Amino acid sequence: MNYQPINLNEKFSLFEEQWKPKVIAELNNYQFKIAKIKGDFIWHSHSDTDEAFIVINGRLRIDFRDGSVTIDQGEMFIVPKGVEHKPYAEKEVQLMLIEPRGVKNTGDEAVNEITAENNVWI
Repeated sequence: MNYQPINLNEKFSLFEEQWKPKVIAELNNYQFKIAKIKGDFIWHSHSDTDEAFIVINGRLRIDFRDGSVTIDQGEMFIVPKGVEHKPYAEKEVQLMLIEPRGVKNTGDEAVNEITAENNVWI
């Protein structure tokens, strides 16, 4: 068994792509993903699961149809399943997502050019 911690700074240094989550660990059926994001994403929802956003660096705003929430570095927020939302970052944000294996970052959208591969391990 290899008893090594996962260094988030090291993992973030391995890629530059925006809006393409990378899997860094699994716990039971859940994946821990990290991503770099900047600008607007698309409106979407996840009908079968909540979505956890943990901001490692930067400031993230998540818009809802009836308001918004701002998540600062060191904070987290859970978007309840079925709630339509749209992440936005004025400057680059480094974040962690915790989701069941196979969840697409575009939610229930059938096809979208921004869809990230959900099983890219780094």
